[in-house]
Amino acid sequence: MRALHIITGLGTGGAEQQLRLLLRQLPVDSEVVTLTDPGAVATGLRSDGIPVTHLGMTGNRDLTALPRLTGIIRRGRYDLVHTHLYRACVYGRIAARLAGVRAVVATEHSLGEAEIEGRPLTRPVRALYLATERLGTTTVAVSGTAAHRLRAWGVPAARVETIPNGIEAHRFRFAAVARAGTRARLGLPHDAFVVGGVGRLVPGKRFDVLLRAVAALPGAWLLLVGEGPQRAALTRLAWQLGVQSRVLMPGVSGDEGPAAAGHDGQAAAGHKGPVPGLPGLLAAMDAFASPSGEETFGVSVLEALAAGLPVRHVTCPAIDELPAAEAPGARRVDAGTAQLTAELRGLRAAGAQRLPVPAAVGRYDIGRTAERLMAVYTRLTGAAARPGSPSGHLAASAERPAPPRTGRLPEVSR
Repeated sequence: MRALHIITGLGTGGAEQQLRLLLRQLPVDSEVVTLTDPGAVATGLRSDGIPVTHLGMTGNRDLTALPRLTGIIRRGRYDLVHTHLYRACVYGRIAARLAGVRAVVATEHSLGEAEIEGRPLTRPVRALYLATERLGTTTVAVSGTAAHRLRAWGVPAARVETIPNGIEAHRFRFAAVARAGTRARLGLPHDAFVVGGVGRLVPGKRFDVLLRAVAALPGAWLLLVGEGPQRAALTRLAWQLGVQSRVLMPGVSGDEGPAAAGHDGQAAAGHKGPVPGLPGLLAAMDAFASPSGEETFGVSVLEALAAGLPVRHVTCPAIDELPAAEAPGARRVDAGTAQLTAELRGLRAAGAQRLPVPAAVGRYDIGRTAERLMAVYTRLTGAAARPGSPSGHLAASAERPAPPRTGRLPEVSR
């Protein structure tokens, strides 16, 4: 089977990283086209041996991209086209149909109640999405919450497949040596209370709320891992609050390994050599917070739980859709600063301690996500998985009937 994945950009973000994880698992000959921004994840994909083509799209209305994309699909003779993120879904579905590909899958990574990928959900945005959705064959929702929103929009339930995101939980297993090493490299005091956050530095993530909450805790540090357009605004806020000396904002690479950058864009205070990847950074934290008011899944929360961290979040469908007993270390808070501050103060008073990895983490293994997606691919195309794939168990599982279409996460493990 040959598949082409089309994505809006390949800078570091949740959808982009999820694509890379999936392509490591799927027993399919895969290639990737990025409409814009062949960033850190593009570099990582190429290092994995995945061909990446940059289409060079100049904006949302660059219609010259459509014939170029159609030509790529036609020449590639793909069995299936899989699109990711709003702009890629719009252009990719049209191009796939023009090129004669009938098996067209789209994954909905970022559909909120009022926004999609930070773009306001205006009537024209919704109309264009629905018009092009009809050109595809299946839309994958990464959570029951996303599936519900798609059906409420008017996407037929029969076209919606709920396949949750996945993580490589073993990568985040806590190690005391990683904690000590990371703190030493970043210049974090060994006994400091460190609160962490991970995600794109964009307004919708509401990291300003987290920054204010940490600023209200004398002596507490904030380790904010990510890149994005709000970096400068968050830097200014840290200075205004007088906590710039205890706020670190390392960027990330395609391997989720941060560039050695601190709150001012220079080397982090006390930095000694390359900053570790995300597992090491999570090991250095004592608590994790996700103040975002809208999430489609919540990968960063799962990764923090896999690292044994107590988590406070405003919304996280991956956890909120499960019984509370499956993630006892995660607790919902309201959207304001006051409750988050109080929760973090309580965690500091209780003392830094690692929690057992909860059952919820085991539900979201990236291998199981790939199995379920492979079943969809096989059902739509009838094509076989790549011969001799090291993930042969995926090819076998793809021959099983696809799981029932439902907006709820099934109770069986996945």
